Amino acid sequence: MDDDRKTVSLILGSGGARGYAHVGVIEWLLENHYDIRSIAGSSMGALVGGIYAAGELDTFKQWILALSRTDVIRFLDFSFSSEGLFKGERIISVLKELVGEHEIRELPVNFTAVAADIERQKEIWLSDGPLFDAIRASIAVPTIFTPHEYRGMRLLDGGLLNPVPVMPTLRDRNDLTIAVNLNASHSGLSVAKVKAAENDEIRNSRNPYQQRILDFIGSLQRGNKNPAYARLSMLELVSSSFETMQNALSKLKIAATPPDVLIEIPRSASRAFEFHRASSLIKIGYERTATVMEIWQQTT
Repeated sequence: MDDDRKTVSLILGSGGARGYAHVGVIEWLLENHYDIRSIAGSSMGALVGGIYAAGELDTFKQWILALSRTDVIRFLDFSFSSEGLFKGERIISVLKELVGEHEIRELPVNFTAVAADIERQKEIWLSDGPLFDAIRASIAVPTIFTPHEYRGMRLLDGGLLNPVPVMPTLRDRNDLTIAVNLNASHSGLSVAKVKAAENDEIRNSRNPYQQRILDFIGSLQRGNKNPAYARLSMLELVSSSFETMQNALSKLKIAATPPDVLIEIPRSASRAFEFHRASSLIKIGYERTATVMEIWQQTT
């Protein structure tokens, strides 16, 4: 092992399906001999970071690369509750089977998942206990997933209060703090390039029945495109509102506790619920990390 490797505290932000970019970020850092010793994450950042800390990132990557739109739909378990559309139990169960049960304290990498206590209106750091309890709490997007009842608290998505949670890593004694913001407003990605990547990933053979189901789900996410009825669907309205709030919060949090390196993934990279687009999003994360770290290396 190279004793000269730089040790890293890695902060993985929230942003729905764009969280797949975290996989590419981690892969670039590992390939270039950075030693990730601590991870703090909100929402998808907690999910990807927790799975990496458990030593199962490659297993997770192969799984998400194989996901189609229909696979994603199958993991949605309707709650029939006013607190959220989905219970989230099915996807957590699938991930447990994939990754295994883990206690956070026993992980080889320090890990903190950030959630929001909606009754006490405070940020909660989960750095012990069962890994998937922490992840489930941190991914509980309001109105999408029901709150997670845990340790006497009703917890929601960490991105509500801290989309880029640098604070949990401030006591780390690592060489470098790297944060990944999935809600950047600028974009080096052209609309045409993003659309081309999306089309490449969904160009699978499907029967007409599957296509009708997918068209219906797509209409829920995108709303009616007819100019006469150009209103956002409920799901898209909630998603857009949540992302607008996270964008504003991300800027404040990053300004208050700036990391040594900030990797920004633009919101234009994908919509929040495009979980079938792992390949292009992992690639974006990898390429953005390569670009930013090259600049950082030249200036240090």
